[in-house]
Amino acid sequence: MHERSLPASPNWYCSRSSDVSSSGLLGVGAKNIIYLIDVSASSCRVVGELVGHKDLVSGFSFCQHAGQSNICVSSSTDGSIRFWDSDNKALIREEAAHQTSVSAVHWSPVDKNLVVSGDEKGVVVCHWYNTGDTTSFFPEPRTIFCLTCSPHTWRTVAVGYKDGMIVLIDVSKKGEVMHRLRGHEDEIHSLAWSPVASEDTLYITEATSGATAGDEKGCYLASGSKDQTMRIWSSAKGKSVMTLKLPYLKKRGSAVDPGVKERLWLHVHWPKGRPTQLVSSCFGGELVIWDLTRTGKQRWTLLGTSSEGQNHNRIVFNVSSVHLQDDRELIISTSMDREIKCWDLASLDCCWTLPTLGGFVYALTFSPVGTGCLALGVGDNMIRVWNTLTTQNQYDTRSFWQGIKSKVTALAWHPKKEGSLSFGTDDGKVGIYEVFSNRPPQISSSYHRKTVYTLAWGPPVPPMSFGAAGGKPSYSLYSCAGEGTILQHDPSKLSGEAGDIDKLIRDTNNIKHKLSPHTDFSWKPDGKVVAIGNEDGCIDVYEAPSLKLLCSIQQHHKIINTLRWHHDHSSPPELHGLLASGSSNATVYVHDLRSIIESPPESPVVLTEPYRRLCGHTAKITGMVWSPHHEARLVTVSYDGTAQVWDVLEEAAICNYRGHVGFLLCVDWSPVDPDVIWTGGKDFTLHEWKVSTQEFTKPPKGKKMVNLKEKKKKNKKVSGAGGAGGAAPLEMNGGSVTGGVKAVKAQELSGEDEEDEVSSTSSSVPPSAIIETQRKAFTAVKSKDKPDLLKKKKPRSMLPVSTAMDHRPKEDLLQDCITLASVKHNSAPPAGCVPGQGEHIHLGLFSDRQALHRMFEAEEEGHVEAGHFESVVYLRLWSGDLEGALQLATEKGELNDHLLSLAPMAGFLVWSRTVEAFVKQLCLQEQYLKAASHLLSINKLYEAINLLRSHKLYREAIALVKARLPAEEPVLKELYTCWAAVLERDGHFSAAAKCYLAAGASFDAAKVIARKNDVSSLSTAASLARISGEVALAQSLALRCAKDLAAAQDWTAAQEVLSSQESLLVHRLHLCVAELLAVMLADPQAASPPCVSTNLWASPGQRHVSIHGRVKAVWEEQFGVSQTSAGHRSVKTLLQELKSLESPAPTANIPLRQVQLYSSLHLTRAVLSLLSDDDGQLIKELWQAVAWLRDAGHFCVSAELCRLLFPDGKVTVCSLNHPKVLQYAEEEAKAAAGSLEAFVHYHRLYQHWWSNPTQIQSRCSLPLADCSHGEEVEEKVVNGEGDVSESGESVSPETWTFQDLDLGAYGLLSERHAACQASQRSVREIQERIAALVLRHSRAQVGQLDSGEKEAADRPLQLSSSREGSADAEQRPEEQETLLSLSTKMSEHQKQLADLPNTIKMYPHPDVVECCLVLLHISKSSSLSESLQLKAKDLLRKYGKDPSVLKIAQKFLS
Repeated sequence: MHERSLPASPNWYCSRSSDVSSSGLLGVGAKNIIYLIDVSASSCRVVGELVGHKDLVSGFSFCQHAGQSNICVSSSTDGSIRFWDSDNKALIREEAAHQTSVSAVHWSPVDKNLVVSGDEKGVVVCHWYNTGDTTSFFPEPRTIFCLTCSPHTWRTVAVGYKDGMIVLIDVSKKGEVMHRLRGHEDEIHSLAWSPVASEDTLYITEATSGATAGDEKGCYLASGSKDQTMRIWSSAKGKSVMTLKLPYLKKRGSAVDPGVKERLWLHVHWPKGRPTQLVSSCFGGELVIWDLTRTGKQRWTLLGTSSEGQNHNRIVFNVSSVHLQDDRELIISTSMDREIKCWDLASLDCCWTLPTLGGFVYALTFSPVGTGCLALGVGDNMIRVWNTLTTQNQYDTRSFWQGIKSKVTALAWHPKKEGSLSFGTDDGKVGIYEVFSNRPPQISSSYHRKTVYTLAWGPPVPPMSFGAAGGKPSYSLYSCAGEGTILQHDPSKLSGEAGDIDKLIRDTNNIKHKLSPHTDFSWKPDGKVVAIGNEDGCIDVYEAPSLKLLCSIQQHHKIINTLRWHHDHSSPPELHGLLASGSSNATVYVHDLRSIIESPPESPVVLTEPYRRLCGHTAKITGMVWSPHHEARLVTVSYDGTAQVWDVLEEAAICNYRGHVGFLLCVDWSPVDPDVIWTGGKDFTLHEWKVSTQEFTKPPKGKKMVNLKEKKKKNKKVSGAGGAGGAAPLEMNGGSVTGGVKAVKAQELSGEDEEDEVSSTSSSVPPSAIIETQRKAFTAVKSKDKPDLLKKKKPRSMLPVSTAMDHRPKEDLLQDCITLASVKHNSAPPAGCVPGQGEHIHLGLFSDRQALHRMFEAEEEGHVEAGHFESVVYLRLWSGDLEGALQLATEKGELNDHLLSLAPMAGFLVWSRTVEAFVKQLCLQEQYLKAASHLLSINKLYEAINLLRSHKLYREAIALVKARLPAEEPVLKELYTCWAAVLERDGHFSAAAKCYLAAGASFDAAKVIARKNDVSSLSTAASLARISGEVALAQSLALRCAKDLAAAQDWTAAQEVLSSQESLLVHRLHLCVAELLAVMLADPQAASPPCVSTNLWASPGQRHVSIHGRVKAVWEEQFGVSQTSAGHRSVKTLLQELKSLESPAPTANIPLRQVQLYSSLHLTRAVLSLLSDDDGQLIKELWQAVAWLRDAGHFCVSAELCRLLFPDGKVTVCSLNHPKVLQYAEEEAKAAAGSLEAFVHYHRLYQHWWSNPTQIQSRCSLPLADCSHGEEVEEKVVNGEGDVSESGESVSPETWTFQDLDLGAYGLLSERHAACQASQRSVREIQERIAALVLRHSRAQVGQLDSGEKEAADRPLQLSSSREGSADAEQRPEEQETLLSLSTKMSEHQKQLADLPNTIKMYPHPDVVECCLVLLHISKSSSLSESLQLKAKDLLRKYGKDPSVLKIAQKFLS
């Protein structure tokens, strides 16, 4: 294997990508490879790699159990988990239990078979190494950043998430969550368990943590977060017991870039056997050890303070520790500064530092002056200078990054001046570093346009070689880059312009033709001759200083990658002229140019045969160097991934080195050890190896090359798919692995083929990550083979037929040249040859115009057959037939913007027709706006408007009309109206209203807004109608809105809506009465007010005032309405307006609030009648107000209203404040007054009954009845309706004497009303029986009744017959009842009702039979007159025929 090597940089932003085994073997994940490094207290050595992952290694962990310490596990962002044997460097098993990128993995310190992993989706998987089983859990739907298994119990696993949550799970209980630890505010970077399985060793002294945390069994857990804090958690209590904030340490040296300073990765590590000490990373790369038993600044100690330069200078990602056999405890840390450091935990000093590489090793070269000083050019934007001969520190390396900012692709030491190192970069920059000073580099002002391939120091050539002896430089710096030029730089004046040596070559050799692009060059060590390799494979040798061409070597047929002259020290003169060259054809040629150099020929010589031919490599040659210790011994490196040592004279292979993974890019021979060679390549590593210890002699052939090719194909597919391997996480070191492997296939094509991520910075810290660029061996200028990955889809050929003729056999192509020469130089073409036709169609491109047109015709036929009409159009355009091209495109629907832009060249008519055709095509493609715009271009404005309108693009059409046409244009109103109709149909009422307003249809605007039918819409619609002058509509809408507000008892808003309309005064008066009525009927003790909002004049403080008086007072004060008001406020006018309003008939389904509104309407009419002295109308309206509440089923509210209307119980007196005896003569008024008075006494009768405690106690003595009338009586008599008003107030009857009771009761016991009520009850019962009889017979006729159904149908008829009221009716069989007999009875009762006066039916009294029962019941405890009792008993006997009434009446009549 290799002696020494520099590995690839460890991956960044991974919680555990490195680990140390108990035997001192360090595993580090770098890109997709795990490097194994043997560590000790004094040194380290890379001993191998674990290769197999397809993507970045995201986690790595050793098994720490005895007998199994060589087993390790790794995770990758490709979702795989791999088990490895580190001794044999072999894969044991791969598992794919995860579906997404795995972010963390850990081998349990307790169970030797348990491995736990977590992925970005939050899935935790337990892997059992011995059985291969897996178990998945999903404790939290969050992104996992880190996890760690408890060192004390195998069941417990701590998981840290991206959002700052930490979860402790029990894997033995299917991932059950034990604790959720909340406290961090950002990503959890690391978790570490205390090495002691108790919580009694750590004494918390912070004020926030409380008492000693040793009461419960548990284990402490440390966490580090991006929020710049560490926390110590109690796993027993499930809470934080200590918080540590990172100290801000003053950075040594120069200032830190602010952008870099913000980066933080807080890793925590709890060393074994140190329960009170914790190691953590810090802001700038420092490592801090914390003493958890102390406070303040004494709590933490910085590592590496004994001398300068021990600490990392960028953030630290991973820390792991190992106990050596000599009881020394070491800590290994990896950092963004691309260094691995080892620390002694006892002394806190750095033991050693291992540099790592973050990119391709593009160049390596030993200094010819400073022995053993090796310079490396790396793709991470840095130069490393390694003193390989030092004995104290075998990795004594310095890094240079200032002024570079790109991949370093070429290096060259000054041949005489110590420490002077020139460099070239991927972005074309050339500079010189003085490596033994701290000065920034000198940068040449002349930049190459592409990647710098080669740098070399050589003698100056004109014009730089001219001048005084003192001013002429002894050496010039030459650079060759991807654009194919070689520049000469003056090292003493890099700010001056560099010269292109091509000018000198042309002038000296009188060359007129274009020179082939240069790809490499090499100065002969004596400076007399320079060899220049070109892109076409030719090598030109020039004599300095005039650069006269001596010879041209035409051996290679692919681009020249490397040239090397044999050294001239301690070697025979016959070897001084050997020139070795390598190209992309894998063969190395050596030419002997000694004779040509010593005896220059007069004219250049062309060499076609090599001196020696070295065959064996299987891929292109990327670098070579002659051994300085041997004669004619050469080492070459290749894309086949090997380095080969040759004996050139014997053309023999000596040894082959295969230690790299991937292709090699550079090589150099040790200047002090003839047996040692150094190589670098694509795997980010530098290897030192010995020739004598190599196992192989020749480069690999057969199986290894086949595997390599298959791997290339696989990686090409992965890269092309853009899958998980396509890109790495942000700022992840090493970049995407497939991105790196992509370079293997994109070798010669792109300078951007590798995606190693790096960030350039101008700060005083080295750059963190840089995107790898290609070395010259795989850049664009050198490339010929384009991989499929980077191929762009070729456009369809416009001339496919003639192009196909150029892909015939070589003999036919050569014959074409002869034929074309005959056509061009002879007056008559050869027989049978017509350029542009038949077999010679392709010659039309090289002949005259007629031949070209013939070729076009043939090509058009081919395009038509293939259906490529667009190509036909372009051919016609090229031939000048513009109108024909447009006509064809129109017919085939292939018009486009480009063709349309050319149409004006054919004239206005053609252009106009083309635009119209394109508009139709666009409409078919549903591009209506674009179509309308094209119509505007030919001034067809109305057509554009109609197009937009027909496709319902009204908004755009209106905008176009308003922008182009006058305001009074009729089409504008049509557009508004049509759009409004569409919007209204879709439910966008407000937008439709805007359209109607814009069209001048204010009425329609108000109507459409009102369709929403809510309060705000109605109010807006009313205001809109009022502003627009639509008075009638405004009144109607305002009234609708006010009614809705009143129904919701938002009285204030209702009055505001009506106040804007003077003509709605009577409705305001109505709402005023309704509000007063609602307030006076409301419960004053209710928990919440019954009204949403009330006016001040409706406050409930005047409940003792009669409602008439209060209404009159409010009207006069607030609305100016009184007996003396005139105009639109006159009482007659208002009463006339109010009479026009109709109210529906009362039903039991109307809500109480709506009933109160209807009742208040009659009350408003009554007050207006009172003001107009119309007593008859007054009493009728009062009766209607009370009847509305009573008939709607609100008995208690009706009783309360009667009390408010007639506080003293006298119907003829309507106001207590201003008593007035009502006078009326008409019968209806008298009947209404009688009915109203009867109901007043009816309510008072019940009030008297329920005010007597004796009656209350005996209220249940009346037996329950089961018939309709009895139930109605029972509901009021037994269940006690009427005792309490709906508002809950008991109506006090203290002022009512028994004499008053007698007088009022006489009014209730009206025989005429008793007879009317009895007839009405009989009619209702007969109607029910007839309906049941008809139903039964209708069912029997259609055959739907069986015997059981008939019995069920008979049942209601029997029930109704039982309600007949006579004793013998109950005995009569139901079969005797017929439709005829029932109709006869119905006629008799209806005749009786017809004979009664209409006033009795219009203004009914309370149920007389019910009143008789109540009076007789009261008489048991109250002294009623004998005459009253006798009258009640007579009426009961005469009209109390209902069975339920008879049951109750028996105890009064017996």
